[in-house]
Amino acid sequence: MAKKDKKLKVNVRTWTEEDIPSLVKVHAATYGHIYEKEELYNERQYHMQLNAFPEGQFLAEIDGKVVGYATSLIVQLDDEDENYYRYVELSGGGTFSTHTPAGDTLYGADIAVHPDYRGKGVAAALYVARKKLVKAYNLRRMVAYGRIPGYEQYVDQYTPDEYVQKVKAGELKDPSLNAHLKAGYDVKKVILDLLVDGESLNYCTYLEYTNRKYKPVKHKISAQPLKRSNRRIRVGSAQYLLRPIKSWQDLRDNVEFFVNTADTYHCHFLVLPEYFAAQFFTSMPADWDDKQMIFALADKAEEYVEMFKYFAQKYSLYIIGGSHPVRRTDGHLYNVAHLFSPSGNVYTQDKLHITPSERSLWNFHPGKTINLFDTPYGRIGIQICYDIEFPEVARLMTLAGAEVIFVPFSTDEKKAYYRVRYSAQARAVENYIYTVISGNAGNLPTRSYLLNYSQSAILTPSDFAFPMHGVAAEADPNVETVVIGELDLSNLAKQREVGSVRPLFDRRPDLYELKPKKPVQIIKVE
Repeated sequence: MAKKDKKLKVNVRTWTEEDIPSLVKVHAATYGHIYEKEELYNERQYHMQLNAFPEGQFLAEIDGKVVGYATSLIVQLDDEDENYYRYVELSGGGTFSTHTPAGDTLYGADIAVHPDYRGKGVAAALYVARKKLVKAYNLRRMVAYGRIPGYEQYVDQYTPDEYVQKVKAGELKDPSLNAHLKAGYDVKKVILDLLVDGESLNYCTYLEYTNRKYKPVKHKISAQPLKRSNRRIRVGSAQYLLRPIKSWQDLRDNVEFFVNTADTYHCHFLVLPEYFAAQFFTSMPADWDDKQMIFALADKAEEYVEMFKYFAQKYSLYIIGGSHPVRRTDGHLYNVAHLFSPSGNVYTQDKLHITPSERSLWNFHPGKTINLFDTPYGRIGIQICYDIEFPEVARLMTLAGAEVIFVPFSTDEKKAYYRVRYSAQARAVENYIYTVISGNAGNLPTRSYLLNYSQSAILTPSDFAFPMHGVAAEADPNVETVVIGELDLSNLAKQREVGSVRPLFDRRPDLYELKPKKPVQIIKVE
């Protein structure tokens, strides 16, 4: 038995492989009466946890004896998901394979204090170590699920929520909940059947500790929410041959070729070029000027949207439908990219930087917001042609969690094309993201769209884990085709940490900083 002296010195440190046998004994002594022997942790699980995040694993010693421990990992949770994460999801089945260095939340996976040493400040000392970790890593919060073993005695008197309120008010005591409250946790919810715990009647508390010193600007990368079942995506980039057409149905038939091709090759995303619908100019009266034609094309916006909504639903594709002119209630024209989801929803990103020719020919106005789209397959951004030549926007998107930026473009000759191509490649290299460019080919017998040059491509960062020239796939120039490539999104996060260079981590905020005047809008795609 331990000494009764409550002033025993508790020493907390991170544990090593040599400590694991002692941890197994503490775990068995703490939880052996709750779980079957085969359900208790073994040495192999602790080895995996240590390998995943050694800085997050603590033990407590008294007089050189291990009397408690606390395990933790960093994750990114989806706050909009109404279903709470289970321990298996959060911890990777106890392996901590879900540890996400770029996340903003510390998950307190497990804490145990040997029964002989309870009431001696062991748990409090372990919680202090976790709080220091939260501050050191500039994490937004710490979350945990807590037991309420005392509830079994009061089940005939109070509901679980009432019991928790009584404990919080000091009218009742619960050994686990009181320890969490003392550590600064706030009870967000009482949940049934999230944990298997007979003493708590399978109820548990969802707990959150907020880091009041959290600095969002210093949090380098926004990670994806944890429940991402598919971290590889297949993308298609259309190289669209502009040709004279007689009707909107002709254009629709051309578009369906690309959509059908993307579906045949099992793509998740398809992107078409900027202004690809300009081929509709050839069906307009020959004496119309540039502004008459662009306004007539803008009048087709409703048909354009309905066409892509139909294709996205029919083929279960996420389609970036190039861009299309949109006339808004203010009377101005905007160059707008549309994202169409398989559920029939439509999301937009305005072109932010307008070229001199767009201003002089068509009097386009620039958009005012930077949007990111959180799809079930990954977080994506859209930059229309000239936008990709401005590195600030791509960096802001990356810092908000973008993994792929789609770039619908339209360039008239080779030099213009390479401005877009080299800029897109640079954005991929400097941000460790993928960029997918899609352009028009062919010529149109109209004053506004005589020439087009394109070589659609899927571009990657430049490091050992990626293709030699930073190109996952590319088309032959100026032929009608679809470029298809498979992108490993999980690899991006890994390479940002272990790559030959780390441009996101090695920035110099002491010399410069990038701040948006308006926050990047994260839009959940359904």
